[in-house]
Amino acid sequence: MKQQRAWVGRVTIGVSLDGFIARPNGDISWLLDPPAGRAHAHISSTRRAESWDTFFPTIDHIVMGCGTYETVAAFDEWPYDGKGVIVLSTTLSEKDDRIRVARSVEDAAAMLTDLHARIVYIDGGKTIQAFLRKDFIDEITTSWAPILLGAGSRLFDSLPRDVYLTLLGSHATDDGMVHSTYRVEHHPIGR
Repeated sequence: MKQQRAWVGRVTIGVSLDGFIARPNGDISWLLDPPAGRAHAHISSTRRAESWDTFFPTIDHIVMGCGTYETVAAFDEWPYDGKGVIVLSTTLSEKDDRIRVARSVEDAAAMLTDLHARIVYIDGGKTIQAFLRKDFIDEITTSWAPILLGAGSRLFDSLPRDVYLTLLGSHATDDGMVHSTYRVEHHPIGR
């Protein structure tokens, strides 16, 4: 029997229409600074998907991989002040006092429990995949960008089983992004 977690694992991530979260060199400028001046249609459901502005204030901890950490650490300002940050890495040392390092997903989960985490933002393609394999993700918000990259880092790779999702809300924004929030069904009915 699986042990119940006290924390909720959530994902919010931008994705190209062909399923990539970064170019082959790790570049995400296509997501941060899309071209302006294009007119996009509007769609909306009764319930809107989670937005970054409503999502970010709710989280108290973040778990990311080493590649994501290196990208964020290079920003002019650290975007995670006031949040507990755990970096999954087998090689990274803890020279940065803004982070804790976990050597495995299980170590990160134990740290989150010990830290009394409540809502955890899981970030980075490989980290998301690893947490999904362990059933540690409860909600996924994807923001589909109107671009085809053709190559890069995929959001989802192979998984050992089907993962069923229930759509909670969806909407489009003026920049053409289609945002959808899904609940991960850990024990789908009839399975």
